Amino acid sequence: MMRCAIRALLPAALATVVLAGCSSQSGGGDTGKNGDGAPSKAAESGAVEKGVTLGAPGSACELPVTFDLATGWKPEAVEVDPGSEFAELGQQGSATMVCEIDAKPAGNIGYIRVWQAEGSGTAPRAALEDFVAGDANASAASYEVTEAGAVAAAEVTYTVRTELSDERKKERAFAVATPEGPVVVHLGGLDSQEHEEMLPAYELARNTLKLN
Repeated sequence: MMRCAIRALLPAALATVVLAGCSSQSGGGDTGKNGDGAPSKAAESGAVEKGVTLGAPGSACELPVTFDLATGWKPEAVEVDPGSEFAELGQQGSATMVCEIDAKPAGNIGYIRVWQAEGSGTAPRAALEDFVAGDANASAASYEVTEAGAVAAAEVTYTVRTELSDERKKERAFAVATPEGPVVVHLGGLDSQEHEEMLPAYELARNTLKLN
C-alpha cells in the first residue's frame, strides 16, 4: 500500500488537493451528494453501514486504537516527513497526523483524520485543548466529557473560518488516552452541511473505539 508523505490540509475548495507524492484523487464535480443529485446515504437515513475495522495490525492504518469505518470510506496511512516543506500541514498543536479517511467514495467531501501525540499521561481534554489551539482559525470551542466505546474520552465542537470564503464551518473531534500517547479523531468537511452529513460515520468511529 502506498503511504502518503503527507496529504495537504488545505481550506475549503482546495481540500481535495493531494501533495508530496500521494495518489491523486479528483473530486469529479462532487457536490457532497450522490451522482444523481440525491442526498447522501448518511443524510437520508441518519445512520451508516459498518465497513472495515481500522487500527489493528495489518489494517490500512495501524493505531493504538481500533474503530469501525462506515462503508465506502477509504483509509490511508500518513507519514509526516519532518524535513518536508509540507510538514507543518501534518502537525496541529503537539499532535501529528497518522491516518486520513476519505469520505468521497461514500458521497461526501471531507475526512476523518487521526492524530497522535506523545505523553501517555496526557488527559483527553488537555489533548483536545492543545489540538484546537494549534488551529489559528478555530473559535467557539465547547468541550464535554464523554466516552468512546467504553473508553473515557473528551469531545470538542468548534467552528473554523475558511481562508478562501471567510465563512465559518463546523468541526469536531474526540480524544482518548493510550499508553502510546493521546489519540485525536477529527471530523472536518468542505462546509457545515457536509460536516452534518458525515456525522453518522464519525459517531460510528467514536462508538466502536477500543484500545489495542
